[in-house]
Amino acid sequence: MKLTVRGEYALRALIVLGQNHNEGVIKIQFISEQQNIPKRFLEQILTDLKSGGFVESRRGIEGGYRLRIPAAQITLAKVIRHIEGALAPVSCVSEYFYQKCSCPDERQCALRSVMKELRDAIVTHLEKVTVADLCERAQQLNSAPLAGWDFAI
Repeated sequence: MKLTVRGEYALRALIVLGQNHNEGVIKIQFISEQQNIPKRFLEQILTDLKSGGFVESRRGIEGGYRLRIPAAQITLAKVIRHIEGALAPVSCVSEYFYQKCSCPDERQCALRSVMKELRDAIVTHLEKVTVADLCERAQQLNSAPLAGWDFAI
């Protein structure tokens, strides 16, 4: 699994929407500025997230986006699968995007066995972490003291 810029931006946009879920709809411009995401690219990503059922939109001057379902119900695994595809490092171990590999016997392939273990670890972790968890972590990191900085003159 490789998280592309598109996948990273999608998750960062969901963090902004999760952090501002009580504010109603959030304008694309606000998300773009908060996360330094090009506005046109963000529009495409939000459209994709909308088609996946993660966000909903309202049109017009007072329009914008908001989470369609609670942040605690959106796992990173769901989002990454929707945006990127397989979570597996190789397609022959993917549960959702399986493709036969070129090895002579999948059951006896040592490399496939290791890649399956890796896939299982990735999936297990990403199924546990939600957008709400990301929002909480962002809050903790933003409020943490600047350890190691010495401002004495």
